[in-house]
Amino acid sequence: MALRFPILTNIYIKMEITMQDYDSREFMIFNVSELPQINFTQVLETSAETVRKSVDGTKTFVKWDGAMPQCVIDLTTSEGPYTYEEILAILATPEWTDPNPPMGAI
Repeated sequence: MALRFPILTNIYIKMEITMQDYDSREFMIFNVSELPQINFTQVLETSAETVRKSVDGTKTFVKWDGAMPQCVIDLTTSEGPYTYEEILAILATPEWTDPNPPMGAI
């Protein structure tokens, strides 16, 4: 008699689909001074107030699926585009993740 675990199967399938979602996702880093140029209906972030910023507050990034949005193409301080794996490595650096977070922030 074979045991079936439908909940675990559904979780696995959901994780697989979620990771596949990142296959076409790209990321662009740029100076925060260009945030007003971003059309937030064309990227996956919701607003200039909710984007992640570098530790020093001078850079940010946006992400999108498929073709690069025109507002991203028009950026003059852009770095990228990067894949999901590439942006994870970048965000793990001290420029993006404070190696000495304030006490109580962990």
